Amino acid sequence: MIIIDKREKNSMVCAELINKEADVKFEFLEVADYIIGDVGIERKTINDFVSSMLSKRLIRQAENLKQFERQLLIIEGFSEKSLYNKGKLNDNAIRGMILSVILDFHIPILFTEDEEDTANFLIILDKHLIKPKKDVSLKPKRKAYSVKEQLQFIIESFPGVGPALAKQLLHKFKTIKKMINASLPELEKVEKLGKKKAKLIKEITEMKYHG
Repeated sequence: MIIIDKREKNSMVCAELINKEADVKFEFLEVADYIIGDVGIERKTINDFVSSMLSKRLIRQAENLKQFERQLLIIEGFSEKSLYNKGKLNDNAIRGMILSVILDFHIPILFTEDEEDTANFLIILDKHLIKPKKDVSLKPKRKAYSVKEQLQFIIESFPGVGPALAKQLLHKFKTIKKMINASLPELEKVEKLGKKKAKLIKEITEMKYHG
């Protein structure tokens, strides 16, 4: 659901959302123009962005957005010609404010073409947040491994074990099972593994998982 500040009701973005049969709800929002899930969203046209810089309103709004778990600032109608050369503000001042919002306030900025583009992004964000979250792998996906590569990859997942050491362990123990079942003294005998890494491997292989 897209919750919309009632003061945005007459905007063309709302008209586009309704026309596209988005799931919307209007409320008086003290902070943000839109709320989708845990994301607070502030929308500004180019002129509004510049005027809010001049009035210092943009800083207050960025600070207020931080009360949401996640935040997003939409700048609508963006192009280099439309954003810069505004007369009252130096172009670098505008660039500096954009960087400040991103780096100091840690708020992502989304540049959209027009009201329809903004509405489309809001709809996609709403659909994205509805999707069930999948467990994320701690290892990046790669091409399919050969059996030899898979064995080495598993051994490399232990702390402090790189490709060369993984190969040494496999050459000595031949299988992952034998390596895991090896005693601490046996592991310590592996060149370059050392007592510290050997102990850590034993601790990890014997550790219970608490989900």
